[in-house]
Amino acid sequence: MLTNVLRDFPAAASAGEAETFDVLLSRPDVKIERITSTGQASPPDFWYCQPQSEWVLVVQGAAGLQLEGEAQERVLQVGDFVNIPAQCRHRVNWTQAEPPTIWLAIHYAYPET
Repeated sequence: MLTNVLRDFPAAASAGEAETFDVLLSRPDVKIERITSTGQASPPDFWYCQPQSEWVLVVQGAAGLQLEGEAQERVLQVGDFVNIPAQCRHRVNWTQAEPPTIWLAIHYAYPET
């Protein structure tokens, strides 16, 4: 069981071979995961568009996040977070490889007021 988001990385992440996703908690209306990125980015011309909202925090490293309709990418450093509303198209332009970029992502779905 994972109890520290800065330790015990999957082999593929430790070797820099792949971005990895570790589910820390999953309930019907929320999922919390650790994402470990080692230089990965979204494929060219690819945009994520998810049915749920996602709140992400950079715990370690850095990344460039682009939201559709924004002229500039958001450069996220340690401690920076962003809420991505459901159905908001977005992409990751780059991630820092060393040290790995560690994200804490909370996916949630409920009516916003």
